[in-house]
Amino acid sequence: MPRLNCRVNCAKLRNRFLTFLLVGWLGIGAALAAPPDAITDWRNIRSGWVIPDEGYCDQPYIVVTTNGHWLCTLTTGHGQEGQRGQHVAATISSNQGRTWSHLINIEPADGPEASWAVPLVTPGGRVYVFYDYNGDQVETLGDRRIRADMLGWYVFRFSDDHGRTWSKERYRLPVRVTACDRANDWAGAVQIFWGISKPITFGSTALFGFTKLGRYMLENGEGWFFRSDNILTEPDPNRIHWQMLPEGDQGLRAPEFGSIQEEHNIVVLSDGTLFCMYRTTMDHPCQAYSRDGGRTWSRPEPAVYSPGGRRFKHPRACPKIWKAKNGRFLFWFQHHGGKDFLGRNPAWICGGVEKDGQILWSQPEILLYDEDPNTRMSYPDLIEQDGHYWITETQKTIARVHPIDSGLLEDLWRQADQREVAKAGLVFSAPTQALRAGEVAAPEFPNLDGPSGFSLDFWIRFDELTAGQVILEAHRPGGQGLAVSTTSRRTVQLELNDGQVKSAWDCDAGLLKPHQLHHLAIIVDRGPRIITFVVDGLVCDGGTGGPYGWGRIDPALRSVNGAPVLKIAPSLQGELKSLRIYDRPLRHAEAIGNFHCPPPAE
Repeated sequence: MPRLNCRVNCAKLRNRFLTFLLVGWLGIGAALAAPPDAITDWRNIRSGWVIPDEGYCDQPYIVVTTNGHWLCTLTTGHGQEGQRGQHVAATISSNQGRTWSHLINIEPADGPEASWAVPLVTPGGRVYVFYDYNGDQVETLGDRRIRADMLGWYVFRFSDDHGRTWSKERYRLPVRVTACDRANDWAGAVQIFWGISKPITFGSTALFGFTKLGRYMLENGEGWFFRSDNILTEPDPNRIHWQMLPEGDQGLRAPEFGSIQEEHNIVVLSDGTLFCMYRTTMDHPCQAYSRDGGRTWSRPEPAVYSPGGRRFKHPRACPKIWKAKNGRFLFWFQHHGGKDFLGRNPAWICGGVEKDGQILWSQPEILLYDEDPNTRMSYPDLIEQDGHYWITETQKTIARVHPIDSGLLEDLWRQADQREVAKAGLVFSAPTQALRAGEVAAPEFPNLDGPSGFSLDFWIRFDELTAGQVILEAHRPGGQGLAVSTTSRRTVQLELNDGQVKSAWDCDAGLLKPHQLHHLAIIVDRGPRIITFVVDGLVCDGGTGGPYGWGRIDPALRSVNGAPVLKIAPSLQGELKSLRIYDRPLRHAEAIGNFHCPPPAE
């Protein structure tokens, strides 16, 4: 039985709207079109503020400069990724990302390729930017022309006027030749690397990670880290101390996770422990800890929500981690087990808290989405200022800034302590006794051509898990309505039908057991057009049965209001212990809060 029956609108986002205004040199020379008024869901990326670029746009990373403005560094160019003319540039915003200055070249478009910039602002106000630079102007491998945006030197420039102008001189980082380089296509004469790790600071130290490649192109990756104990205070760039870590000839990798181990990025815990996350093509990211400042690392292992717990699922996309000013952590990932570059919509986020020298992560929430499932957003950055949060992302041809609801992040950080039943949007609630009547008046479900959705939340005990047991059902004769029932996979499925179009999805296999009380929340989120299941406090991820634990709703699906009577457990072999219906999609944290409030024992 197919898990999802839906027609997907594959039309890609084609139009971009930029309005250029001249407002004086601080450039807000390129003020961008305001978000469309019709978009009411802040998670929809089309509601964000566009960052200027030349056509291609990657890694829009932002620092708040000491004058309170935002400085964004990015990789851009008039061609596609990796083509000649790719270079690094900057742009400035004085109004927290709503409008931006014209682009300021850090490297010119007519020079060697310059790419993958990551910025650092020091307490004294100087801004450094580190990036790849094809200083030897390598253009071929053997007799073929190649893209050269990951070849050459690791360099930096700096700005002492908040990013308006940049040092004339370019300074080279001491990337030592290691076994990875000696095994590459140039036997170490040319190095292959790039970095997505925005530098972090702690005490007097600055540290950032990068990935070396042992073979062109994108093969045999391993993680390395640059550490400086004086860059935050030393005015002479020639006197900055640099250590390339880990010590020895091998970078951070483990052979059992394959060739693709890349995009290493780090955060620091309260005791100075470093935590690294990076991507693979094994359907999950990897993690490692260093207890000695990056000199040595624990053996990489699959990244998990908690020690000994469930693995994260994530394809070959940037797994970005941040430490917020409150000392807690955030993790951007894709929440599915793909193994390629696809499937970067929606973006999901987890909150992390520190315990016993490790990070414990929350269950994920949808952070950002685009209505076109083929949109691929990645390479995000987190900005904090004045108690507010923003996140950037790019689809390679357009990058945006998005104000983030701080309540979502707070829900993530306190998720494990949620002990309240969600009340907002609750349109139906009944304990066991009322459910034994077998039928109740059906509530009105929001139409799925709007921005909302709905949620079903219930406690249930099965005597057995045979297929075809109906838990809830309200259909008109023509089929319009909804049903919740068991499947041949020993799961529970939601089916939606507007009389012409159907969509269906079920929970992960293996979670439900006979004679046990289970809590299920089924969340229909019309914004990203996604159905999620939360079973006993866990957001489904596909388990061992498949890469996805969430399914897409057919974009043509409209009203699923069926019969005026909702049938309760007409063929359930077991007992429905409670039922709540909401006229909005619950956050997963709310569903987990409901799980932490079981029905009273009878």
